Amino acid sequence: MRKKVGSMLLIISMMVLAACSNNQGKDTEPKMLNVELTINPEHAQVNDVVTFEAKVTYGDEAVEDADEVKFEIWRSHSENHETIEVKHSKDGVYQLEQTFSEEGTYYVYAHVQARDLHNMPKEEFVIGAASEPEEKSASQSMNDESQYNHHHK
Repeated sequence: MRKKVGSMLLIISMMVLAACSNNQGKDTEPKMLNVELTINPEHAQVNDVVTFEAKVTYGDEAVEDADEVKFEIWRSHSENHETIEVKHSKDGVYQLEQTFSEEGTYYVYAHVQARDLHNMPKEEFVIGAASEPEEKSASQSMNDESQYNHHHK
């Protein structure tokens, strides 16, 4: 089932990209909005500083003027999601330093809007002792596997 959903998603993404590239001109090859999300350290202690970085590129170009970069952070099984907007640091890197007062398994989405595209990679990290991780739903599995670009007009 996951393979079928993944295949369908890939086909749809390719169709969207093909449609978008038709609007850009015949000689222009579409570029992807890439977001490399890193967490340092991935396993920290309570009240340690955790650094989140989203390195944003459009093709080979570092994106220093993204329309919006936000980190959405939450503890496993919590309804309380904190969303923090971040500004450009340098060389296409958007950075946030954060501390956590409660142990457990946490998640972060980097929501990046740039060049009329959206990308939102997700990562897991642990503060102190890990808590029970969230189970992957079908929609989470698609986000984790694809991390594809959405084209906005």
